Amino acid sequence: MRDRRVLVTGSSKGIGRAVARRAARDGWRVAVHYRADQSAAEDTLSALGESAAGLYQADLADPSAAATLVARVLAEGPLHALVNNAGEYVKLDFAGSSAAETREAFERAWAVNFLSPALLVHAVCQAFVEQGEGRVVNVASRVGHRGEAGAAPYSASKAALINLTRALAVEHATFGVRHFAIAPGWVETSMAREGMETRLPEILRDIPLGRMATPEDCAGAVAFLLSEEADYLSGIVIDINGASYLR
Repeated sequence: MRDRRVLVTGSSKGIGRAVARRAARDGWRVAVHYRADQSAAEDTLSALGESAAGLYQADLADPSAAATLVARVLAEGPLHALVNNAGEYVKLDFAGSSAAETREAFERAWAVNFLSPALLVHAVCQAFVEQGEGRVVNVASRVGHRGEAGAAPYSASKAALINLTRALAVEHATFGVRHFAIAPGWVETSMAREGMETRLPEILRDIPLGRMATPEDCAGAVAFLLSEEADYLSGIVIDINGASYLR
């Protein structure tokens, strides 16, 4: 796969960094994206060694940045896969918030967790259709299936991302373009750290396997979806939640 290139958004830390490192280990050349922490992104890039394929900054809270990001990546070489990992956990006390606060929370979650990923997919799929192949893996969430109190904006945005995955899998199958998603539950990342510190016993009681996922657990699932072993699959969502939610 040394001539094959993947863009991993939000790859300066957490799941994105683990996905980038696993993809490099599997032979992909990896384009690293970050929003603000350039130092962490450079650490990821350095860890990839010869598999590094560029460092790209973009704030995906602004959906207009999506097409520009893809254009910059494509200007430096062909792209064969996209991992939409960048996201933001947006909380909201739905009944206790003002109309302005509610709108702001939903707009933020929608922009980062759905609209920017959708526009990234749109930009890469134009190239994928032309070359007759390509893979998209969206990092969704368990709450996109089951919802979560206090996080309606995040839950709704991830549900939309899951159904975008399914719709485009059907739409692009004849072009050789495959769409997938993973839906992690609790993962040991900075995004979840606050909840882990205050609710760890409660969280673990809800996970039959007895532990939270690691970023590497998620990266393993993504690696499978990017591999030839998943050639006959498209439109699937892999749950990574230790049997805490079964569909």
